[in-house]
Amino acid sequence: MINVAICGATGYTGLELVRILLNHPKVAIKALTAKLDKPAKISEVFPELYGRLDMVCEELVVNQVLKKKIDVVFLALPHNVSMEYAPRFLDKGKVVIDLSADFRLRDARIYEKYYGQKHIYKNYLKQSVYGLPELYKNRIKGARLIANPGCYPTGSVLAVAPLLAKNLVGKDKIIIDAKSGVTGAGRRAALYLHFGEVAENMKAYKVGVHQHIPEIEQELNGIAKKSVNLLFTPHLVPLKRGILTTAYVGLKKGTDVPKLIRLYKSFYKQSAFVKVYDDGSLPQVQDVVNSNYCAIGIALSPDKRHAIIVSAIDNLQKGASGQAVQNMNIVYGLKETTGLV
Repeated sequence: MINVAICGATGYTGLELVRILLNHPKVAIKALTAKLDKPAKISEVFPELYGRLDMVCEELVVNQVLKKKIDVVFLALPHNVSMEYAPRFLDKGKVVIDLSADFRLRDARIYEKYYGQKHIYKNYLKQSVYGLPELYKNRIKGARLIANPGCYPTGSVLAVAPLLAKNLVGKDKIIIDAKSGVTGAGRRAALYLHFGEVAENMKAYKVGVHQHIPEIEQELNGIAKKSVNLLFTPHLVPLKRGILTTAYVGLKKGTDVPKLIRLYKSFYKQSAFVKVYDDGSLPQVQDVVNSNYCAIGIALSPDKRHAIIVSAIDNLQKGASGQAVQNMNIVYGLKETTGLV
């Protein structure tokens, strides 16, 4: 069995990890930590877990977690916090799968600009592997520190990667419009996340300055092997979970939808959790909620010179915890689908 610890177990991604791993045939949850007023059973925090997992959540003390003979540590901690703990587990030979942004960006200066804090463990940025299995499965296999991708970057990168990889993208800017449910913002209390602010409403936010922009750019530039012109705008919509991403991509020459569908299906033929829809079909959020799938649909502008790619993911599954478990499966040589739907 793979013994795991979940640090940050009382957040949305922490709860999702618990749900998934309770049904994983090769995993035993050995430790849960959370920032609470006092230690409490996870089933007291989330009554849905009553009778399934009554383990006590305690403050994160590294030595106490290590006493549980842990193999894998999932860090479902806030940005700027994970970097304090990841090296301490890595130095003890543990596999660390970090769901924060602390080890995603290879350039510490960019991290500091977008996340507002000095990166105190820059040397670990070179060790981390970006955990998008559809692109980096071979690197993930031998990784000890996996930087689990952000939710917006997952939907965005998977939507346009095949076009960039095959050098089909023209000089126009790639425009990505993405809409996310409220759990993407985490479980903290904030006025803009109150029911009265979100219900029957939709709004763009952090336009031009969202922290996921450099992450998307980093990955798209790597695929294209050159700098990509990107415009990204996120929106908050009145859903609990799910992201719908629409990417507008100028092409070097005209094509047709069947050719693009064949291209995408070939590119993702070894990807267990990418489903490319057939001609004329576009994904909806409800197609993927509570699953680890990324669904992709393809359309063209009337002049056939712009591809319109729509992707849908569950932000807590493929956009976070499900993908983290998918990465763990790869590290341990299990089928990617083990414990996932």
